[in-house]
Amino acid sequence: MIAIKVCGIKEENHYELLAKLNVDWVGLVFYPPSPRYITPEQASHLPDFKQQGLQRVGLFVHPDEEEIETVLEKVRLDVLQLYTSLEQACFIRKRFNIPVWLSKGIKRFSDLPTSCPLDGLVIEAPASKTDTRPGGNSKQFDWRITQSWRAPKPWVLAGGLNCRNVDRAISLSGTRAVDVSSGVENQLGIKDSQLIQNFVTKVRNCNDLNCL
Repeated sequence: MIAIKVCGIKEENHYELLAKLNVDWVGLVFYPPSPRYITPEQASHLPDFKQQGLQRVGLFVHPDEEEIETVLEKVRLDVLQLYTSLEQACFIRKRFNIPVWLSKGIKRFSDLPTSCPLDGLVIEAPASKTDTRPGGNSKQFDWRITQSWRAPKPWVLAGGLNCRNVDRAISLSGTRAVDVSSGVENQLGIKDSQLIQNFVTKVRNCNDLNCL
């Protein structure tokens, strides 16, 4: 089965839909410049469907421990997804004892990590100098790059995925997990229930049709 993460959820009805669709991870963005930003207070009021298998991933950009601590005081998180240095990610992993995924932007095969002391990787296209965010910019890389990669840890394919291209992305990249955000939005930062459903259906059909 291809695992699914839907990132940038802010509305309770969308959160409930992910649980109903048996999605694997919901991503909560704790980065104020993002149009998908959710405050710790807002996140604390979202339902918790961990018993149904829906895990929470908290996304942070160059965080210090106080920032993460503030969120964890209000919100239970299963995974921390970090845009930061490897050294800082390792420190945060040890400090909070929560699984950490490191986000990594790549352009070529040589950019892919050959070792990883953390729990997972999120692989996407790198941000450009004009981007205001390190990820979530709807950018793609050549998915064929990862096909022969011997990943040191489980990894998630992100960046520019939607219901029109996710089957091709899975086939070309060899990924076992996908991460969607803008691809299920009808406007910047606003998720669409039908697009979420279409995306999940497309991935599940890809499982049935053996896209890999």
